[in-house]
Amino acid sequence: MHGNRSSRDVALTFHTAGDPGVVDAVLAAAHHANARLTMLVVGTWLDANRKYAGRILAAGHDLGNHTWSHPVLPDDDPTMTRVEIRRCQHLLTQLTGNGGQWFRPSGTPHATPLILRAAGAAGYPSSLSYDVDPLDYTDPGAAAVTERVLAAVRGGSIVSLHTLYPGTADALPAIFSGIRDKGLRPVTARQLLGQRAAA
Repeated sequence: MHGNRSSRDVALTFHTAGDPGVVDAVLAAAHHANARLTMLVVGTWLDANRKYAGRILAAGHDLGNHTWSHPVLPDDDPTMTRVEIRRCQHLLTQLTGNGGQWFRPSGTPHATPLILRAAGAAGYPSSLSYDVDPLDYTDPGAAAVTERVLAAVRGGSIVSLHTLYPGTADALPAIFSGIRDKGLRPVTARQLLGQRAAA
């Protein structure tokens, strides 16, 4: 859910799907701010937008697995859970040579024991959750997203964001600025959590 609270680093993580134009705006804002992100891709989206795998990695961001089709993962269907994880992993491997740095389940903020077993068997030793959720997927607008992130973020935080609406991308310059005003630094999840949690 978070990294070391004595750290000055924070990780902005993105559930990556939706309008490619919003993804472009998110990546452009990060480039302008010289910030690194963690992009957790939905497999069906990446399959339709394959160039983004290389673009995300070339820009120095983490790339991860957010299931194949973003269902609410059930507590009692190991086959579906395994297929959702493995299918996205296989596409990431096809496009980049590995299955991605991180796994985050869909439809739940916390991995169940079943999800953890399936993810572990696929080579993801941990599930990337978060402690800051501005509910940007409800499309509250840039000002609300900014206010909610900056009110909650602290050293070691993992922030959950989405590439679904322009308001999130529009909020990023102020979020980056506000994070740095707090003496914090936006980094990848790999930088925040270290190699011990890496896939």
